[in-house]
Amino acid sequence: MQQSNDRPHPGGGGPADVGHDDPWYDALASGWGESTGTGAPPAVHPAPPSVRPAAEPAARRPEGAADTADVYLQVQRSAAFQEVRSRYRRFVVPAVVVFCAWYVAYVVAATAAPDLMARPVAGAVNVGLLAGLGQFLTTFLLTWAYTRHARLRRDRAALELRWETQELARERGGVS
Repeated sequence: MQQSNDRPHPGGGGPADVGHDDPWYDALASGWGESTGTGAPPAVHPAPPSVRPAAEPAARRPEGAADTADVYLQVQRSAAFQEVRSRYRRFVVPAVVVFCAWYVAYVVAATAAPDLMARPVAGAVNVGLLAGLGQFLTTFLLTWAYTRHARLRRDRAALELRWETQELARERGGVS
Protein backbone atom coordinates (compact mmCIF):
# COMPACT_ATOMS: atom_id res chain seq x y z
CA MET A 1 0.00 0.00 0.00
CA GLN A 2 1.27 3.49 -0.78
CA GLN A 3 2.48 5.36 2.27
CA SER A 4 0.91 8.74 2.83
CA ASN A 5 4.12 10.71 3.40
CA ASP A 6 5.27 10.62 -0.26
CA ARG A 7 8.03 8.09 0.41
CA PRO A 8 7.95 5.07 -1.89
CA HIS A 9 6.65 1.81 -0.51
CA PRO A 10 9.40 -0.82 0.00
CA GLY A 11 7.96 -2.77 -2.95
CA GLY A 12 8.19 0.28 -5.22
CA GLY A 13 5.32 2.34 -6.49
CA GLY A 14 5.89 5.93 -5.42
CA PRO A 15 3.23 8.61 -5.86
CA ALA A 16 4.15 9.06 -9.52
CA ASP A 17 3.44 5.38 -10.23
CA VAL A 18 -0.18 5.55 -9.12
CA GLY A 19 -2.68 6.97 -11.59
CA HIS A 20 -6.06 8.38 -10.74
CA ASP A 21 -7.67 6.18 -13.39
CA ASP A 22 -6.44 3.06 -11.59
CA PRO A 23 -9.51 1.25 -10.16
CA TRP A 24 -7.46 0.10 -7.15
CA TYR A 25 -6.23 3.61 -6.37
CA ASP A 26 -6.96 4.54 -2.79
CA ALA A 27 -7.07 8.31 -2.39
CA LEU A 28 -6.70 8.14 1.38
CA ALA A 29 -3.64 5.92 1.16
CA SER A 30 -1.96 8.35 -1.25
CA GLY A 31 -2.24 11.32 1.07
CA TRP A 32 -5.58 12.84 0.07
CA GLY A 33 -7.03 14.83 2.90
CA GLU A 34 -3.68 15.44 4.56
CA SER A 35 -2.24 18.90 4.85
CA THR A 36 0.18 19.79 2.03
CA GLY A 37 1.51 22.84 3.81
CA THR A 38 -1.20 25.19 2.51
CA GLY A 39 -3.87 23.92 4.86
CA ALA A 40 -6.07 22.71 2.02
CA PRO A 41 -6.39 19.15 0.74
CA PRO A 42 -5.34 18.47 -2.85
CA ALA A 43 -8.01 18.55 -5.55
CA VAL A 44 -10.19 15.47 -5.76
CA HIS A 45 -10.33 13.84 -9.17
CA PRO A 46 -13.65 12.27 -10.18
CA ALA A 47 -13.94 8.54 -10.52
CA PRO A 48 -13.50 7.17 -14.04
CA PRO A 49 -16.79 6.90 -15.94
CA SER A 50 -18.40 3.51 -16.24
CA VAL A 51 -17.56 1.49 -19.28
CA ARG A 52 -21.09 1.19 -20.58
CA PRO A 53 -24.47 2.33 -19.28
CA ALA A 54 -26.78 -0.47 -18.19
CA ALA A 55 -29.47 0.35 -20.74
CA GLU A 56 -27.27 0.85 -23.77
CA PRO A 57 -29.13 0.16 -27.01
CA ALA A 58 -28.07 -2.92 -28.94
CA ALA A 59 -27.23 -0.73 -31.97
CA ARG A 60 -24.33 0.92 -30.11
CA ARG A 61 -22.91 -2.29 -28.63
CA PRO A 62 -20.12 -4.09 -30.46
CA GLU A 63 -21.16 -7.18 -32.45
CA GLY A 64 -19.62 -9.73 -30.05
CA ALA A 65 -21.10 -8.04 -26.98
CA ALA A 66 -24.63 -8.25 -28.35
CA ASP A 67 -24.23 -11.93 -29.14
CA THR A 68 -22.75 -12.68 -25.72
CA ALA A 69 -25.53 -10.79 -23.95
CA ASP A 70 -28.09 -12.75 -25.96
CA VAL A 71 -26.40 -16.01 -24.93
CA TYR A 72 -26.64 -15.13 -21.24
CA LEU A 73 -30.27 -14.06 -21.62
CA GLN A 74 -31.04 -17.31 -23.43
CA VAL A 75 -29.40 -19.36 -20.68
CA GLN A 76 -31.15 -17.34 -17.96
CA ARG A 77 -34.52 -18.07 -19.55
CA SER A 78 -33.80 -21.79 -19.97
CA ALA A 79 -35.60 -24.42 -17.92
CA ALA A 80 -32.30 -25.81 -16.62
CA PHE A 81 -31.26 -22.43 -15.20
CA GLN A 82 -34.68 -21.90 -13.63
CA GLU A 83 -34.43 -25.33 -12.03
CA VAL A 84 -31.01 -24.53 -10.51
CA ARG A 85 -32.34 -21.22 -9.15
CA SER A 86 -35.44 -22.96 -7.82
CA ARG A 87 -33.37 -25.58 -6.00
CA TYR A 88 -31.23 -22.81 -4.52
CA ARG A 89 -34.25 -20.84 -3.29
CA ARG A 90 -36.02 -23.93 -1.92
CA PHE A 91 -33.07 -24.48 0.41
CA VAL A 92 -31.89 -20.96 1.20
CA VAL A 93 -35.19 -19.21 1.98
CA PRO A 94 -36.40 -21.67 4.63
CA ALA A 95 -32.88 -21.99 6.08
CA VAL A 96 -32.53 -18.22 6.46
CA VAL A 97 -36.00 -17.89 7.99
CA VAL A 98 -35.35 -20.67 10.52
CA PHE A 99 -31.88 -19.42 11.43
CA CYS A 100 -33.02 -15.80 11.84
CA ALA A 101 -35.99 -16.92 13.97
CA TRP A 102 -33.64 -18.97 16.16
CA TYR A 103 -31.27 -15.99 16.53
CA VAL A 104 -34.08 -13.55 17.36
CA ALA A 105 -35.51 -16.03 19.88
CA TYR A 106 -32.08 -16.23 21.54
CA VAL A 107 -31.73 -12.43 21.74
CA VAL A 108 -35.32 -11.94 22.96
CA ALA A 109 -34.93 -14.66 25.58
CA ALA A 110 -31.64 -13.13 26.75
CA THR A 111 -33.24 -9.70 27.20
CA ALA A 112 -36.81 -10.59 28.23
CA ALA A 113 -36.17 -13.67 30.35
CA PRO A 114 -32.81 -13.24 32.08
CA ASP A 115 -33.90 -15.56 34.89
CA LEU A 116 -34.51 -18.36 32.40
CA MET A 117 -31.15 -17.80 30.71
CA ALA A 118 -29.37 -17.70 34.11
CA ARG A 119 -30.87 -21.02 35.22
CA PRO A 120 -27.98 -23.42 35.94
CA VAL A 121 -27.82 -26.65 33.97
CA ALA A 122 -24.61 -28.25 35.25
CA GLY A 123 -22.22 -26.42 37.54
CA ALA A 124 -21.32 -23.03 36.07
CA VAL A 125 -23.04 -23.85 32.76
CA ASN A 126 -26.42 -22.15 32.38
CA VAL A 127 -29.18 -22.09 29.75
CA GLY A 128 -27.85 -18.84 28.20
CA LEU A 129 -24.39 -20.30 27.71
CA LEU A 130 -25.82 -23.43 26.08
CA ALA A 131 -28.07 -21.34 23.83
CA GLY A 132 -25.09 -19.14 22.83
CA LEU A 133 -22.99 -22.19 22.02
CA GLY A 134 -26.00 -23.54 20.14
CA GLN A 135 -25.81 -20.46 17.89
CA PHE A 136 -22.30 -21.46 16.87
CA LEU A 137 -23.31 -25.08 16.41
CA THR A 138 -26.27 -24.18 14.19
CA THR A 139 -24.04 -21.89 12.10
CA PHE A 140 -21.67 -24.78 11.40
CA LEU A 141 -24.55 -27.19 10.78
CA LEU A 142 -26.19 -24.77 8.37
CA THR A 143 -22.90 -24.30 6.51
CA TRP A 144 -22.46 -28.07 6.24
CA ALA A 145 -26.06 -28.54 5.08
CA TYR A 146 -25.71 -25.78 2.48
CA THR A 147 -22.51 -27.19 0.99
CA ARG A 148 -23.97 -30.71 0.95
CA HIS A 149 -27.16 -29.47 -0.74
CA ALA A 150 -25.13 -27.54 -3.32
CA ARG A 151 -22.87 -30.50 -4.04
CA LEU A 152 -25.70 -33.01 -4.38
CA ARG A 153 -28.45 -30.95 -6.01
CA ARG A 154 -26.99 -27.93 -7.83
CA ASP A 155 -23.29 -28.13 -8.67
CA ARG A 156 -23.56 -30.64 -11.51
CA ALA A 157 -26.44 -28.79 -13.17
CA ALA A 158 -24.70 -25.42 -12.72
CA LEU A 159 -21.50 -26.79 -14.23
CA GLU A 160 -23.43 -28.12 -17.24
CA LEU A 161 -25.05 -24.70 -17.67
CA ARG A 162 -21.63 -23.08 -17.51
CA TRP A 163 -20.30 -25.33 -20.26
CA GLU A 164 -23.38 -24.74 -22.40
CA THR A 165 -23.01 -20.99 -21.94
CA GLN A 166 -19.36 -21.06 -22.96
CA GLU A 167 -20.10 -23.20 -26.00
CA LEU A 168 -22.94 -20.92 -27.11
CA ALA A 169 -20.75 -17.84 -26.64
CA ARG A 170 -17.95 -19.41 -28.69
CA GLU A 171 -20.36 -20.40 -31.47
CA ARG A 172 -21.64 -16.82 -31.72
CA GLY A 173 -18.15 -15.36 -31.71
CA GLY A 174 -18.34 -13.78 -28.26
CA VAL A 175 -15.99 -14.18 -25.36
CA SER A 176 -17.18 -16.53 -22.61
